[in-house]
Amino acid sequence: MADARGPDFVEAIARGLEVITAFGTRGQSLSLADLSAETGLARPTVRRILLTLAELGYVRADDGLFSLTPQVLDLGMAYVSASDIWELVRPRLVTLSEQTGESCSLAQLVGSDIVYVARAAVPKLVTLSVTIGTRFPAVATSLGKVLLASLDPAELDRVLAIPSQSGVVPTWQPSRQEIDAALREVRAAGWALTDQQLGPAIRSIAAPVRDGSGRAVAAVNVNVHAAETDLETLVESHLPRLLTTASEISADWVRWESRPLAVVS
Repeated sequence: MADARGPDFVEAIARGLEVITAFGTRGQSLSLADLSAETGLARPTVRRILLTLAELGYVRADDGLFSLTPQVLDLGMAYVSASDIWELVRPRLVTLSEQTGESCSLAQLVGSDIVYVARAAVPKLVTLSVTIGTRFPAVATSLGKVLLASLDPAELDRVLAIPSQSGVVPTWQPSRQEIDAALREVRAAGWALTDQQLGPAIRSIAAPVRDGSGRAVAAVNVNVHAAETDLETLVESHLPRLLTTASEISADWVRWESRPLAVVS
């Protein structure tokens, strides 16, 4: 490959991108052997690339299988193009937004931050702008609380030790004891609420999206302006619709996971 390129061509980068894009052609979770076969690269080479991507936060490993993390969004939406789940999710978010008259989003956990991966927005005055790829500290968001609450104690310790890359300083600066207490409430309720903990006037409520094994793979929320929507409306009116949407997206996710993949000869 290097011989067909100019002298400034960096083969290591090209190989890394080959591994990333291989997820889009073969599936979301792949083994070392799968990636080696798809890219035509030797297993030791693929292994080094995966370890590097994992160290940088772009890949996660689980029981011998590797998958992309939402952090790949930083490379120009490669994560979104690696699957069609977001096309399934967006109509659900649009319906929820129409039912509530509010902006609704889907996010995943990357380190100690959440990253927005799908969104249906309404034109309202907000104190913090949100687009696909936006990062916020997880502990100060309803989306983040839902995802943090799903982690086992050791993984929670590891995640909370990772410095945020958001750049946003939340209004709420909790101690570890306060975080643990908040997450216990989320686990008991099955959903999470924040009231101006991320920033002034921002209220939101979130619920988990689960895969076929019951693992929380994402979270979906309804976001409101505190001056327009009180907590009673958020919980009594919006929460039932949110829980229904989270259940529907979870079912979509399971069906998407079960889809037949193209057979590579």
